[in-house]
Amino acid sequence: MKKIALLIENQYEEKEVLYPYYRMQEEGFQVDLVGTLAKTIYTSKNGVPLKSDVATLDIFEEDYDAVIIPGGFSPDYMRRNQATVHFIKSMNEVKKPIAAICHGPWLMITSCNLKGRKLTGFHTLQKDIENAGAKYINEDVVIDNNFITSRSPKDLPVFARTLIDVLK
Repeated sequence: MKKIALLIENQYEEKEVLYPYYRMQEEGFQVDLVGTLAKTIYTSKNGVPLKSDVATLDIFEEDYDAVIIPGGFSPDYMRRNQATVHFIKSMNEVKKPIAAICHGPWLMITSCNLKGRKLTGFHTLQKDIENAGAKYINEDVVIDNNFITSRSPKDLPVFARTLIDVLK
């Protein structure tokens, strides 16, 4: 069974957590909500609470087949945590899928060498992505080796389908 780490922090965009959370389970994948802390309640931008299963400090890249980074303001909190940054960096080093949507690339910018890569994300991240050395592509989903990125909640169906296809 494939295992996916779905990162969570305060101020997450609930659609970008809940849609992939249930969609990946429908495909038979195990999905763990991974927070800065384990068994901790994190609240979305609109006040929806979700409890983390495990903490990034307690996981390793060999534990998971892929990671999903949702948007909202949560990636800004995620990138402040060294264990979370290290986990993403490790996933990238072993070329496992890193799927980020909306503001999710903020964490990739902090964790990964993006020089020469192609990404998308929320339109306001275009300069951040370009300043990190990547090319911003304004499409619903962009695949570049192990990176899968999308722009916003409206892209969730193609974002989820692409990750599922990559994992199968």
